[in-house]
Amino acid sequence: MRQFRLNAVQTLTVGFALLILAGGALLTLPWASRGGLSLAFPDALFTAASASCVTGLTLYDTATQFTIFGQAVILLLIQIGGLGFMTVSTLVSILLRQRVGLHRRAVLMDTVGALQLGGIVRLTRRALRVTAVCEGGGALLLALWFCPRYGLGQGLWMSVFHAVSAYCNAGFDLLGRGDSLCSLAGEPLVNLVIMVLIICGGLGFLVWDDLLTHGRDFRRWRLHSKIVTVFTLAIFLSGGAAFFLLERNHAFAGLPLGQQMMMAAFQSVTARTAGFITVDQAALSQSSTLLMFFLMFIGAGSGSTGGGAKVNTVAVLLLSAFAQARRQEDVNLFQRRLDSGTIQKAYSSVSMYLMACLAGCMVLCVQGIALDDALFESLSAIGTVGLTRGITSTLPALSQWVVLLMMFAGRVGSMSVAMAVTKDRPQPKRRNVPEKILIG
Repeated sequence: MRQFRLNAVQTLTVGFALLILAGGALLTLPWASRGGLSLAFPDALFTAASASCVTGLTLYDTATQFTIFGQAVILLLIQIGGLGFMTVSTLVSILLRQRVGLHRRAVLMDTVGALQLGGIVRLTRRALRVTAVCEGGGALLLALWFCPRYGLGQGLWMSVFHAVSAYCNAGFDLLGRGDSLCSLAGEPLVNLVIMVLIICGGLGFLVWDDLLTHGRDFRRWRLHSKIVTVFTLAIFLSGGAAFFLLERNHAFAGLPLGQQMMMAAFQSVTARTAGFITVDQAALSQSSTLLMFFLMFIGAGSGSTGGGAKVNTVAVLLLSAFAQARRQEDVNLFQRRLDSGTIQKAYSSVSMYLMACLAGCMVLCVQGIALDDALFESLSAIGTVGLTRGITSTLPALSQWVVLLMMFAGRVGSMSVAMAVTKDRPQPKRRNVPEKILIG
């Protein structure tokens, strides 16, 4: 009898599903919720999926609904979901001095976004060190603000929780006001630390590996790292400037100039999969809402704690389109030529991403959700952004399940989910005769 064995993509998909189920089961326990009342399993599963997929969409306020135990479960799910469960299991193997097998290395390639199997354990170690330094440093800085206001114990817990949530691009908070960080929009320390952590987590582990290996010698970096850093910086600066110009007389009206600039910068950062907010998303102008759609769609870098279609993937599509417009066969950047297989994979990935998003949006619209709200919620879910216009807790049951599935597909990857449920087909020995069709 032929032995059934999961491939790397299937292992990743099943692993995240089991993580969500285990987290949902823990959140239904009586001591996970305040008042000792058990949370309904569908609601607990939704919360666990949002935490594991580092999204941030919630049905209940985390601070007022969950006890310290419940909050610790959510924090653990965020950390495992942000790093990838295989990364965490590899950490355990390293601590126990166990050998990391070939199959686990293959799964790690998808988890941390490695380009090759060789050196994957070293890359994983570096990813864990970077995570520890970023989250630890962020927690210490946040403690300077939280501890004087909430006391030493509660202040430290809130500092650690928000540092991990920000670095993993999760968007969960413990302020208990139901409006994320809106009440802290004028606090420079909190805003700057959260923004830096979001960016650090969203760059991806390959970028950090180049930064630690080659330092500021940009010429020696991988092409992937160059594309991610340059396009991330360009999107951050252009997005921040656009939000400032669009909202200075609208959502930011009446605020000091410095605070307006900080809120615009924060909005540009958080739109790309973070989920924290310092301004009510429903109060944004139509132009800013459209800009939000674009930023949520783009997302963070591949192999990072963030989601979205990925900034490097979108960059490849844009570069390919520009090359076609100039009638150039090759796509060149930084004195390198992009592989044709990479370009084809980018188009396929974005196509699956868009189809999943539009299908989910259609279900929400059928259930009575306005088109702009449905599209915002769908992009936020599949991009693992976590931003909402205030409709998450009021969604009908079917829409909640659809949003849950989109969060799952967004974290694992819509293409990866499709590959996990389809059968591997070997390349045929004989190929059909090619024929051209009209395009455009």
